[in-house]
Amino acid sequence: MSNALQTPVAPPRNGFSLGKIWTDKRSRGVIIQIFATAAFFAFIFWLLRNAVANFETLGKPFGFDFLWQESNYDINQHLIEYDSRSSHFRAGVVGVLNTLLVAVCGIVLSTILGFILGVLRLSPNWLVNRLSYCYIEFVRNVPVLVHILLIHGILVHALPGVKAVLKGATDDASQQFFLTNRGFYVPRPIFESGIWLVVAAIIGGIAIAMWYRRQARIKQADTGEQSPVFWMSVLAILGLPIVAYFLAGQPIQWDAPVPGRFNFKGGMALKPEFLALWLALSLYTAAFIAENVRSGIEAVSQGQTEAAHALGLPRGRTMNLVIIPQALRVIIPPLTSQYLNITKNSSLAIAIGYMDIVATIGGITLNQTGREMECMIIVLSLYLMFSLTISLLMNWYNKRIALVER
Repeated sequence: MSNALQTPVAPPRNGFSLGKIWTDKRSRGVIIQIFATAAFFAFIFWLLRNAVANFETLGKPFGFDFLWQESNYDINQHLIEYDSRSSHFRAGVVGVLNTLLVAVCGIVLSTILGFILGVLRLSPNWLVNRLSYCYIEFVRNVPVLVHILLIHGILVHALPGVKAVLKGATDDASQQFFLTNRGFYVPRPIFESGIWLVVAAIIGGIAIAMWYRRQARIKQADTGEQSPVFWMSVLAILGLPIVAYFLAGQPIQWDAPVPGRFNFKGGMALKPEFLALWLALSLYTAAFIAENVRSGIEAVSQGQTEAAHALGLPRGRTMNLVIIPQALRVIIPPLTSQYLNITKNSSLAIAIGYMDIVATIGGITLNQTGREMECMIIVLSLYLMFSLTISLLMNWYNKRIALVER
């Protein structure tokens, strides 16, 4: 009787269930991200469609055909051939190259100065320590635009004029470098057909140096014997291209500047706008990098230094082999932000007339063509690409030097 009254129990179902997916924390997070991404792109599409419709109402078409029109303006410094008859697209390329030139040179110089100042900031020498501290505090608390205008004013008004330098240059025919308030005139390299061999030698030298360094690490881990990595790297990176240079028949010639009637002829000139922007951004960013380096070094336990000294390592070798490699894991993340800042701060070049991407596409081209939407899209996309590239490279390097847990 009891068996007849029992209700049969249905077996558990393992099929598809929306409720089960939503209650799972990981699946719910993925679904929310998908809907949020779709909503974001839908919003962007709506904005663009609305902007295009408004432009059509005003009689302004939306497109990038203006890039192939003549620019009709000059650029005082360009790394590729350019004149006023070139297109707006070529003017934009010149602006991009000028932006990258300032950013790359600024990153290199600010990194070197920042690491030196950061180490000097921790020096036991009271005078060196205080001088570094005063420099860092002064530079960090003054706006970068003020630094740019100050250095540009010094270069323009303190350096000798072209006429005075030309008069002195006629007396010394062997001189090839001239510093004036119009720029720093230096010899310009002229590359000939055999330059490919030198470039291949440089790439090969870097590859050989990296391979030798890796083999030296393996050898030191197995036997404890150290190899001359530094000198072998110098020999590979510098010696191999020098040999290739002479084997290729010296394919690099130099066009030195010569005095003319009103200015120098030949060579190339580093304009005061570029020098002012480069130095100002480098000196300003180096102060922040110095603080990052100082905090990274102080994050390493004092016991590491004491252990290195107990093994007989001098102070310099302790810093290079023990402290800095461990401090890099703390230094790299904020260092990435400083590299991004120096790239974005290069847009202040328009204040002193340096023709970067903001001054070309985002400035003169915009005013001439009236295509504000298209020009701003180009400028914003380029800076976004620069920032993402720097972040990608620095994140890759940060992962490479990260501690590997066992």
